[in-house]
Formats: sequence, structure tokens, C-alpha cells
Amino acid sequence: MQIIKYILIALYVVNCLALLIVTMMQNKDSNGASGTIVGSSTNNFYEKNKGRTHEGKLKKWTIILGVVFVVLTIVLGIVFLI
Repeated sequence: MQIIKYILIALYVVNCLALLIVTMMQNKDSNGASGTIVGSSTNNFYEKNKGRTHEGKLKKWTIILGVVFVVLTIVLGIVFLI
């Protein structure tokens, strides 16, 4: 059981570092409240293919790593209770 704990902790640390790096690599959206009020979203080629860009891939990986972070947190909590 100790080996499983150490493996989970190692995965958790790697996931935390990867999540930190991917989050820091993202660009800041400078639209803010004015972009929400004015409606800065247009129906152009970039908006339709945003998921294929570098920013879209970073956003996708951030979501994936965030979900893995939550799952590992719950699993580690359960493992340490046993």
C-alpha cells in the first residue's frame, strides 16, 4: 500500500507542476468587462478554429490537467484515510 501512495504522490506533484506551467504559458484576455458589454465575439475564421490554435490547445490541456488534479486529490484523500 505504501508503494501506491508514493506513486500517487509522484503523479500528483508532476500534475501540479504541469498545471502550473501550462497556466503560466497562457495569454491574458484583455477584453474584460467592456468586451462583455460590447460583444467582442465575431463570427470569423479565427473564432471558428480557435481550438486548433496554440491558445486553444493550452486551454484544453489546462482543463484536462485541472480535472486530473481534482481526481488525484480525491483519490489521495481516500488512500490516506485507509
